[in-house]
Amino acid sequence: MLRSLWSSASGMIAQQTHLDVVAHNLANVNTTGYKRQRADFQDLLYQINREVGTPVDPNSQVPTGVQVGLGVRVVGTSRMMSIGNLQVTDNPLDIAIAGDQGYFQITRPNGDMAYTRSGAWQVDAEGQVVNQDGLLLEPAIVVPENTVEIIVQPDGRFLARLSGETAPQEIGQIELARFVNPAGLRALGGSLFEETPASGAPIVANPGEDGMSEVRQKILEMSNVQIVEEMVDMIIAQRAYEANSKTLQTADNLLQTAVGLKR
Repeated sequence: MLRSLWSSASGMIAQQTHLDVVAHNLANVNTTGYKRQRADFQDLLYQINREVGTPVDPNSQVPTGVQVGLGVRVVGTSRMMSIGNLQVTDNPLDIAIAGDQGYFQITRPNGDMAYTRSGAWQVDAEGQVVNQDGLLLEPAIVVPENTVEIIVQPDGRFLARLSGETAPQEIGQIELARFVNPAGLRALGGSLFEETPASGAPIVANPGEDGMSEVRQKILEMSNVQIVEEMVDMIIAQRAYEANSKTLQTADNLLQTAVGLKR
């Protein structure tokens, strides 16, 4: 009975983490470039009361044995890297990656590189293209003061038409990075990721080259969270939590009955 108490408790803890993941996904349903997470579970150790294949007599053996599990744990939170819905905007600095291969590169304040799928760019007081936290796009692109129109080509070429001129001129080139295992990236918050040993080193190329996706101007990639799926996961987590709590109560009642026995 003590085993069932701890197994039920581990199930309740695991489902609480499951619900935390679902709640985080729902909270970011409108976050640009957000990638939903999924809680992955793994059974714990087994107590072997009778080994599989234990001989019964010279001519036969136990076919299954007796193995009693000790509960469950959350072994990881996998990130689903599928592309989110694309939303058309009127902002020339809204740029979406039209596929699942590629991340924008951003220079962090400490000089390290971060990666994002959020393409909501702005121009700071010095004309530099930055994200909403003021972090620089890498490679750096500076928009001239007398720019009247910004054009971003699918191959990442950044063009600007200046006042008094008819033909746009190239002022920069967007480069994207991709990873062998993008699910291994570490989330930093602020729609940013960083490289880890699990993700592998970044492979940098221009959009549309070396398997990299192209980019699209005046479009934003939204979150890939599907509300219906998250609501289903929430119901599953709630019912599993309730089932584990009921098992905990039942084990407690059995233990109470055993303690109350009189000789």
